Amino acid sequence: MSFESERVELDSMVDIHAAATPELVGELGLQSRSVGSSFISIAAKLPASAIVVNRALGLGLDQPESRESINALIAAYRGAGVERYFVQVHPSARPAELGDWLAAAGLDKARGWQKFARGREAVAKIETDLRIEEIGPEHGEAFGRILCDAFDFGDAAVPWFAKLPGRPDWHIFMSFVGDEPAGVGALYVKDGLGDIDFGATAPRFRGRGSQSAVLARRIECALDLGCREMVTCTGVAVAGDPQHSYKNIKRVGFRETYIRDNYAPPRR
Repeated sequence: MSFESERVELDSMVDIHAAATPELVGELGLQSRSVGSSFISIAAKLPASAIVVNRALGLGLDQPESRESINALIAAYRGAGVERYFVQVHPSARPAELGDWLAAAGLDKARGWQKFARGREAVAKIETDLRIEEIGPEHGEAFGRILCDAFDFGDAAVPWFAKLPGRPDWHIFMSFVGDEPAGVGALYVKDGLGDIDFGATAPRFRGRGSQSAVLARRIECALDLGCREMVTCTGVAVAGDPQHSYKNIKRVGFRETYIRDNYAPPRR
């Protein structure tokens, strides 16, 4: 099985860390390192809800993991004082005992993430009364604000994510009501692959089609850039959570590919 869809997502996380200034590294407790095959992303001073950035990607893909590498990964988060983090496990991660090892190390199996992919098929036009534009650094703070509110990163993370608009390999889109920012979404492109992430809408503008329209614009952008494939993901549906993002993703031509298991410390 090809691991390209994992690699482009991992590369995007590496670049998010590269965007942080030294001041932000200290203020947010940012660390990043490789252990075994995995890339470990740490934001120790963000709230426990910030699992999108406190997670380990790529486990057991480039090479089989060992119990020692698993223990080192967990020790890195514990040493940084991170209360909640995800260790993400691809279905083909090696060895097959990885889940058992993570459970034996004290982690619980949490809600999985569904991965999606689509090729170069044209995307259907999404009707909305919002204006959608690709943005640069002039809208960085507004992008960071909408994103961090939606993903529960906290106010302190806003200046970090404000660095992404205008950064090489990133294409950031924003919907507007008049001149007021309403919704956002990011596309990261590398080696002919597009990783679509960070779709969010300000609460007062929900229900106006921003998420689907910004998603479609990112696909159009990826097609214009010659991407051969685009990938994205969202949490699997569970009782009591209908996962509207799941419907929006399929609506624009993505297909389910695999579910990535998540292991996390027990909730306090």
